[in-house]
Amino acid sequence: MERHDIQGLGPLVITGQARRGRLLLAHGAGAGQDSPFMQRLREALAVEGVQSLAFEFAYMQRMRDEGRRRPPPRVETLVEEFACWRDSMSQGSPGPLWLGGKSMGGRVASLLAARDGADGLALCGYPFHPPRKPESLRLDHWPRLSSPTLVIQGTRDAFGTRDEVAGYALPDAAELHWLEDGDHDWKPRRASGRDQDGLIVEGARAIAEAMSRHACGDDAWPSE
Repeated sequence: MERHDIQGLGPLVITGQARRGRLLLAHGAGAGQDSPFMQRLREALAVEGVQSLAFEFAYMQRMRDEGRRRPPPRVETLVEEFACWRDSMSQGSPGPLWLGGKSMGGRVASLLAARDGADGLALCGYPFHPPRKPESLRLDHWPRLSSPTLVIQGTRDAFGTRDEVAGYALPDAAELHWLEDGDHDWKPRRASGRDQDGLIVEGARAIAEAMSRHACGDDAWPSE
């Protein structure tokens, strides 16, 4: 794991080697890159040969500096910030760069991809709707998604369960990998016989396989 400070953008945590690709990875609304979930996900991705480039939005950095919580800014602001990170990470680096994130971070990545396109998307616990508000769908931009899009979702996710998502009209570019009995943080119930670490490993493997499957042309990463 390497920590870098990118001028004008802030700190970046780089984990793993890009044997199967690079993933620019954003966090969720309430927890940054130091959350146990994000740390374990980056470690699992590294094992699978995916290099994660993990950044934090400016509001999260201010939370750390001020020592108090603050809400995220408007999503349009986050999209522009994500775009700056994408542009910086794309300069002078070979191979495709996938965009992705946890919950809100994945939503922002998908909005950016719908606007500008992307080599691919990895959305971890996509917030299809707010909890207990299944009518408030966050899918208006999805018809504009044309890049390979992988959603890794717990079957019990309060932001979109398997039964709920089955009724959505998703674009052909989208594919779903369901983590059995996982919630929004991919935590299963003890009675399921599964554990969160196992589901994180499964999710990371699904991301790596999707990146390998969609790699093609001169910019593709070499297969293992």
